[in-house]
Amino acid sequence: MAFSTANTFSLFLSAKQTTSSSALQKSYNNCSYDYCLRIRNPKFVSTQCLFSSPRSSIDFNRNWVSLSPDSRGVRSRICASSAQVMDHFATKTDSGPPTIVEVDLGIRSYPIYIGSGLLDQPELLQRHVHGKKVLVVTNTTVAPLYLDKVIDALTTGNPNVSVDSVILPDSERYKDMDTLMKVFDKAIESRLDRRCTFVALGGGVIGDMCGFAAASFLRGVNFIQIPTTVMAQVDSSVGGKTGINHHLGKNLIGLAEVIKYGLIRDAEFFEWQEKNMQALMARDPNALAYAIKRSCENKAEVVSIDEKESGLRATLNLGHTFGHAIETGFGYGQWLHGEAVAAGMVMAVDMSYRLGWIDDTIVKRVYNILKQAKLPTAPPEIMTVDMFKSVMAVDKKVADGLLRLILLKGPLGNCVFTGDYDRKALDETLHAFSKS
Repeated sequence: MAFSTANTFSLFLSAKQTTSSSALQKSYNNCSYDYCLRIRNPKFVSTQCLFSSPRSSIDFNRNWVSLSPDSRGVRSRICASSAQVMDHFATKTDSGPPTIVEVDLGIRSYPIYIGSGLLDQPELLQRHVHGKKVLVVTNTTVAPLYLDKVIDALTTGNPNVSVDSVILPDSERYKDMDTLMKVFDKAIESRLDRRCTFVALGGGVIGDMCGFAAASFLRGVNFIQIPTTVMAQVDSSVGGKTGINHHLGKNLIGLAEVIKYGLIRDAEFFEWQEKNMQALMARDPNALAYAIKRSCENKAEVVSIDEKESGLRATLNLGHTFGHAIETGFGYGQWLHGEAVAAGMVMAVDMSYRLGWIDDTIVKRVYNILKQAKLPTAPPEIMTVDMFKSVMAVDKKVADGLLRLILLKGPLGNCVFTGDYDRKALDETLHAFSKS
């Protein structure tokens, strides 16, 4: 079960690459950029609510949402507010006032600060600290790089604040209840009260662990995110959902999210990525800053409209049903989450084409951009049809025994969340990408 919290604060850190033995995807995950701050006060905690009718479908793009039982119904229009995609990067990376993306959730609204050198502007961080005690949750990789600097940013000119820290092991396999208990143990040992603030300093795993702890400790305390990976910056730190893993299921979001936003709702952003993928892969700071900003804007729009995942927010899981099956079947840690989701997106696009919902040019474009991004375009050879089906049968999007999927439909930038599709197309896709 994933819990929802409100009012987040995130801070993206300055560019520094750590050594890693994996391919470029892991190199991205271990490279942090000086881009953003995000703040959260989890006074409101709720379990996620999924779309209730498996025989209904919802059509989406950035400018409208169509809800139709059995693919029929009335279309309502939702206007998008984000800035237009530009070929030239609009986000500056030198120190100065940050760009702010607002996540509009009424009384639970919160800002995302995007910019360079934000840890050198301690007032940005300190204005969102509640009380006099702070607990920084980080891991063994990030702590040597940024923990001291974050503590300085929290305490400079602010002597009344005391900061404790807990350093967790760095791996997806530690995103479990035993490791979570270490956060609670440190909070109790430090005598933290309801006026304290939890700070997540790390990637998606740390953000989920710390957020889950903040939402649970004393029924919810203030929460600040400082995401240090691209995956966390563009997706998992935005929107308030947190959770830990169970050995039979998975809930984490991956690096391929940047490409996903273009596919499901922002065709212009996808076209920008096609033109600028070389700059992104070279880690051009302006290109990365713009991609992060645009991704945050897209997710902020979705979360503002559908915080509790009643339909629209589910579309953010394009490729995740197939991807989670890969992670579970192949084993956590064998592939990075972004790698599994990339392969899952290819499978979702393939199924969309088999249903006749998209043309082959979209299939080719998706394949090409993932290849440019050095991401997998097929699941590992070990995966079988039965492995996919057994894991997908217990996916969180199953309702009344019917698996609902996020699939592309229509021009680029449009998708549906539906259980109303020909099962033959799903079987054909599974057989095309895995062993019988």
